[in-house]
Amino acid sequence: MSASTLAAPLRPAAPAVPAVPAAPWAVRVAQLAALTAVPSGLWRVALGVGVPVGFSGTMEAQLTAHMPGWGTAYVLALSGLAELLAFLSLGLVRPWGRVTPRRLPLIGGRRVRPLAAVIPAGLGALAVTVITFAAGFGGWYGPDAMGSPEAPQGAAGLVMTLCYVPLLAWGPLLAVVTVDYYRRARAGSR
Repeated sequence: MSASTLAAPLRPAAPAVPAVPAAPWAVRVAQLAALTAVPSGLWRVALGVGVPVGFSGTMEAQLTAHMPGWGTAYVLALSGLAELLAFLSLGLVRPWGRVTPRRLPLIGGRRVRPLAAVIPAGLGALAVTVITFAAGFGGWYGPDAMGSPEAPQGAAGLVMTLCYVPLLAWGPLLAVVTVDYYRRARAGSR
């Protein structure tokens, strides 16, 4: 065996993907989309580790009954998942959104089919928009929801609101970046 045979990659090289780079505005929009989940994640982490965030009465007892414990694990996992999904917005403007990194098992070095990115991103943008707007504009209010007098009020309510308001932008920002990715993918395939 020759030295060049031993040095050959185990996986075939990724097919050439015509790269139409993302415009600077699209990169900024993707970065903003990725950052929208950070404040609410930090707020949930604070709740999960026992920082008093303004709930009182039975609502506080229900929320903190399993913290520390599985409740803490739940809010940490939820925050981590939201951050991961928001981070994937960057894949729509980065090279790893066109060709998977070689270090990934099984799929590393393979071309990402545009619809394999566009369909989940589009559905994600729609779902996040519907969920956040429904929650943000009263869709989940009721005696046991944020309209309760036991929910955070005053400064605590303001902090919670400021932490969750950026989520309203996540879906629309992701939709804009998804449309741009699709447009670039079509232009690159011609």
